[in-house]
Amino acid sequence: MSQIPIALQLYSIREEMAKDVPSTLEKVAEMGYDGVEFAGFFDHDPEELGQMCDDLGLGIAGAHMPVTSIEEFELEANIEDMLNLGNKYIVVPGLPEDYRNSVKAWETTANVFNVAESRLKEFNLELGYHNHAHEFEPLEGEIPWDVFMQNTRERVFGQLDIGHCIRAGQDPVLYLQKYAGRYLTVHVKDFDPDNEDVLVGDGVADWDTIFDLCEDVAGTEWYIIEQERYPVPPMEAVETCLSNVKEMLGRQ
Repeated sequence: MSQIPIALQLYSIREEMAKDVPSTLEKVAEMGYDGVEFAGFFDHDPEELGQMCDDLGLGIAGAHMPVTSIEEFELEANIEDMLNLGNKYIVVPGLPEDYRNSVKAWETTANVFNVAESRLKEFNLELGYHNHAHEFEPLEGEIPWDVFMQNTRERVFGQLDIGHCIRAGQDPVLYLQKYAGRYLTVHVKDFDPDNEDVLVGDGVADWDTIFDLCEDVAGTEWYIIEQERYPVPPMEAVETCLSNVKEMLGRQ
């Protein structure tokens, strides 16, 4: 296998980040993570955060931003923030109801991404969308994820959240194959119908096949661990997740 780096979505340790950003980032680096994905800037300037990460040897695997941040009136300011942060992956992590309540709404939303992508590519910035469960649940006879992926340009990527996809009753293996080359970053999250607190590697996801596809056909540049619920304290949970993923990848 190639050495796709492993990042942590910082929403996983949001309370720790809110209390002490420098110390928390240092602990993430000490755990052995290769990078981080931001979900908010925790009252710090993007340039300052980028420098912190650089000093710790942490790459930046993305930043979650609301859909309004890629629309006309906010896009230019957010381009500057991303360049200052040193981040190339802008990811919209969800949508308000009116952006996704019909097939037509999804088609309109796809065009919002297309327009933004045409501007972002001038700065070598990538634009993606992160799913929850509802993107894989039938709507007017169609699967919203399909509507979105089929109506966006090839450069718009899907940040496939493995756990949410399984939660919706769909198979991430099939979707990694269906839109090959369009999963620049993948959220490594597990699912267990009997345990909402399941850690990565302890659920039902077929990680061997998923990782093989990420390496071979999906175009994946970052694995991003996200743990939203915890059977143990958050910092312990994300350290265990990293250990599990490295073991599955044969890196320890």
